[in-house]
Amino acid sequence: MACLVWMGLAASACGRAVDLSQNLQLQTISSGWIDAGVVHGKTKLVPTISFTLKNRSDRTLSMLQINALFGRVGDEGEWGSTFTTANAKGLAPGESTGPLTVISPVGYTGVDSRAAMLGHTQFVDARVDLFARYGSTQWTRIGRYPILRELLAR
Repeated sequence: MACLVWMGLAASACGRAVDLSQNLQLQTISSGWIDAGVVHGKTKLVPTISFTLKNRSDRTLSMLQINALFGRVGDEGEWGSTFTTANAKGLAPGESTGPLTVISPVGYTGVDSRAAMLGHTQFVDARVDLFARYGSTQWTRIGRYPILRELLAR
């Protein structure tokens, strides 16, 4: 009997799940390409996006995490991914995170200058799919965003 009471209390404490696709507002600060250094004598450019998140729900989102899946436009496959914790202490209703930046570990390498690489005829633009979750909830896609074809300072 005590087990049933505990299970009932645990279920009611969890409450309804927050739909992050509707209640987590993303505000893009910037996207583009950054210099990731020299790899085997070649310049490496990788896509990045910076943003903030605002909790528009009436519940605190504990241990908010973000998974960024980078890909090339026209190709639905994953090109590179990055995982980050957006807010370990929890994001209260109406509260926003500080700026978050995710950088793909994968990009382009070449012998041209960074600007010439972005203008190359074989350059394929990139995009990022952002997924979020809080606590032990399932990952929810919160959007797909283009990576602008511009150089950003690191």
